Amino acid sequence: MSKDLSLDTRYMKGFVKPAEIKEIMPDVEKAHFMLEKKNGPGNGYLGWMDLPTGTCECLVREIEETAAHMRAISDAVIVVGIGGSYLGAKAAIEMLTPEFVGRKVFFAGHNLSASYLNGLLMSLKDKEVTVNVISKSGGTTEPAIAFRIIEAFVEKKYGKENAAKRIVCTTDAAKGTLKELADKRGYKTLVIPDDVGGRFSVLTPVGLLPIACAGIDIRELLGGAASARERSFSMDLEANPCYMYAALRNLLLRKGKKIEILSNFDGRFHYLAEWWKQLFGESEGKGGKGIFPAACDFTTDLHSIGQLIQDGERNIFETFLIAEKEDRDFVIPQSDDDLDNLNYLSGKSEGAINFKAYQAVAEAHFEGGVPNSSVIVDNISPRSLGQLFYFFEKAAAVSGYILGVNPFDQPGVEAYKKKMFKLLGKPGV
Repeated sequence: MSKDLSLDTRYMKGFVKPAEIKEIMPDVEKAHFMLEKKNGPGNGYLGWMDLPTGTCECLVREIEETAAHMRAISDAVIVVGIGGSYLGAKAAIEMLTPEFVGRKVFFAGHNLSASYLNGLLMSLKDKEVTVNVISKSGGTTEPAIAFRIIEAFVEKKYGKENAAKRIVCTTDAAKGTLKELADKRGYKTLVIPDDVGGRFSVLTPVGLLPIACAGIDIRELLGGAASARERSFSMDLEANPCYMYAALRNLLLRKGKKIEILSNFDGRFHYLAEWWKQLFGESEGKGGKGIFPAACDFTTDLHSIGQLIQDGERNIFETFLIAEKEDRDFVIPQSDDDLDNLNYLSGKSEGAINFKAYQAVAEAHFEGGVPNSSVIVDNISPRSLGQLFYFFEKAAAVSGYILGVNPFDQPGVEAYKKKMFKLLGKPGV
């Protein structure tokens, strides 16, 4: 059986003292009880907390059946969404499906690039397609534009009546532009719960349907999240890595560490870091507060911004994202002439070498003045990903409350929209 997620804090020594962890415990406890009693800021958006164990069997089965049908009748599933409406699914698919074998799920509506959307549709013009459009309201500009274009593409390809059988809308249960459009066109709908915000929605149909369309076991994903949820109630920080992580990052912020870098040594974690950046950036960055979330892919980025991390301004801390077991590996072969001087590595696996690189980087950055900890999962699997999703969601909520902000709103995202709508001449703006 796979091991549960753990947090290695050995390289926090000297940067965070045991007495300081003890001092922040009242803040951790306050945050914990605000979540449990649902009496803190944003308490109307806490539905994500119970999704791992509270998602009904009928909904899981409906998602699985819908995904199976979409896979059966199409070569490609186009998922239309932005922010929390695509990042979780993208993270799962990039992490859990083979990179160099034809993937079945493609994403649109997460930018306003005409060349991107044109290239996507041109690549799919001779393929069978289905569509999952995701939006609570249907009014978000980027996916709304993309869906109007994609809907016309599908209707031209299949005719309106047949197109309606190939489009699934994940949206509000009763209101909004997309819900109205789905009802009028006869599209199947799945519901985004009212009490779950976008960046916390990966374990709702928002994330589960695209993930299932990629052939990933969503029951295992939910099972991993349930395991992380069970451990997240303890007030013993040694037994609860989620709360320890939230406490450490706030203590480091109070010491002037304003940037957190989430670093991995496996490229399959890249989009999980993108999801993490939204989760923490949107949850904490308000009221002049927040830790800036950045990410690195190692060892690649050691040859670009590694210099800054090692020797730059000491306003950063680092969290490593590590999978202990390598599921695909090579053994370095022996060379007769050893012209590349690598025979000292012959017989070693590339995965083992990569793990030594992680150990070396963690130690070097620590000695260079960068406090770091490691979030460690057993392997790359749906279960471990479910653990990571819930671990980071709960940590973002607790960390935001410790910081003194509402982790569940995002007032700042409207600023650019107002300017853009004015420039585009939207009626009423």
